[in-house]
Amino acid sequence: MTVWQRLFRRGGQRLSGAVAPEQWLEEHQHLAYDGHLDHAVNLLEDLLGVNDDLVIRSFRVFGQHPAVLVYFSNLVNREVINEQILWPLMQSQPSSENDRGRTRPHDAELTQRVMEEAIYYGEVHTEREYVKMVEALYRGEPLLLVAGASVGILLATRNVAQRSVEEPQTEQVIRGGRDGFTELLSTNITLLRYRLQTPNLRVKMVTIGRMTKTKIAVCYVEGIVQPALLKEVEDRLKAVDVDGIFDAGTLEQFIEDNHWSPFPQVQNTERPDKCAVSLLEGRVVILTDGTPFALIVPAVFAQFYQTPDDYSERPVMASLIRLVRIVALTFSLVFPSLYVSVIAFNPELIPTKFAVAVAGGRAGVPFPAVVEVLLMEVTMEVLREATLRVPQQVGGALSIVGVLVIGQAAVSAGFASPITVVVVALTTIGSFATPAYNAAVALRILRFLLTCLAGVFGLYGVMIGLILITHHMLSLRSFGVPYLSPIVPGDWQGTKDTWIRAPLWWMPKRPAHLQPANRRRVGDGTLRDVMQRPSHPLDPVHPRKGR
Repeated sequence: MTVWQRLFRRGGQRLSGAVAPEQWLEEHQHLAYDGHLDHAVNLLEDLLGVNDDLVIRSFRVFGQHPAVLVYFSNLVNREVINEQILWPLMQSQPSSENDRGRTRPHDAELTQRVMEEAIYYGEVHTEREYVKMVEALYRGEPLLLVAGASVGILLATRNVAQRSVEEPQTEQVIRGGRDGFTELLSTNITLLRYRLQTPNLRVKMVTIGRMTKTKIAVCYVEGIVQPALLKEVEDRLKAVDVDGIFDAGTLEQFIEDNHWSPFPQVQNTERPDKCAVSLLEGRVVILTDGTPFALIVPAVFAQFYQTPDDYSERPVMASLIRLVRIVALTFSLVFPSLYVSVIAFNPELIPTKFAVAVAGGRAGVPFPAVVEVLLMEVTMEVLREATLRVPQQVGGALSIVGVLVIGQAAVSAGFASPITVVVVALTTIGSFATPAYNAAVALRILRFLLTCLAGVFGLYGVMIGLILITHHMLSLRSFGVPYLSPIVPGDWQGTKDTWIRAPLWWMPKRPAHLQPANRRRVGDGTLRDVMQRPSHPLDPVHPRKGR
């Protein structure tokens, strides 16, 4: 007895209500459509359940062959369904010479005629197994089943509401592109291909999530990316087996190397231009359907304080801005701990006049310096979180009023000294200057640790904390790449784009720590032409004579 005979004996048996559709599909993964239309409709009705947006449209192909079109009305383009699928299929067409004298054409021939002569739509493919058919229906692909054909025809007419392409709010630039990724995967791939119009750009699709069936796009440039890196990325993605993936941040937690480190080992971005540059360096970009954030691997610490503006401006200006950013990053990490250690343990390091001013400001403050700083830091963190969660219209007012009112009230009430408020304010501003939000959060966490060590051991505690942080960063790896590359291990070409941003023609090779298959990115002719002495066709000292 065949599977269909067991399922539909005595006039077509329906699925048992005690069996969940997902469980039934797992048990019958290879069950295929065999041309029995009534049996297929009964099975699909049981698998898809009672849904008001489920449409099962019965009609006759060419006016002869019974067929059904199954789709979810809210996931498809209804105009395409009516005008490019149903209308041509329902038109009567003359039989071919092979059909004359036969009541029914061959299965493969019928499917071929439907796909090649009747469907006026580009993206069409066939599927035999019901598991793949149901997955496609939930992706927004209508399913066409024709009696007598042994395969189902799927049409990619997905139509999901989406927002327009806008500038990313978290990564704004002064000079650069104003477009950012959206929640739709196809749009994000389009933005990426727009910037890399090369046949070497490859996009591999992976499905993750037992329930969500989330599409993941792995993007890389063939001939540049290290094949071992690509294989490692694919292996880590295949190892993820969860109910659902709703955001790139969820996927990031499954594929990063060290799950307990405060430092991010995967870079996320909303900017297509940043992804394109990373691909040309030999990295891999991971796009997730349903989220505007892309993941870039591998990631090193230097990436988190670099911005696209660094490469749009001239090298002198870009290097200066980057150094200012590094100073702000250092301030946000060690400034409060240095203040606590000097005030509480080593006041002799402060100049005399400044020490008198600090002592006068702290007169009447009932708390030690470490408690005072931690109290203000916690207050600033609460205010920062509240600013992010309130509506945008009142967020700016809350931040300004909160800082002014709370700071002044704390000084007036004697809970904090003016110098402490200044230190905490400078620290907060320094954390805002860090371009990557997740890297700024890591520094905020470590700042509390250093402040506590400074309150207990003074400058020795600060040094111990910095040594532990450095040791941890040296031990970190992102997909095998040391986290402090290209500084440790040293790479002369890579350091030209670390502390400063050297001229682009000084960096003719791709970063060595990525081990790209092709290291050269600037041609010899370009280097020769740029470095040679420029000509002056409009020199006023030696003007050219006109005709």
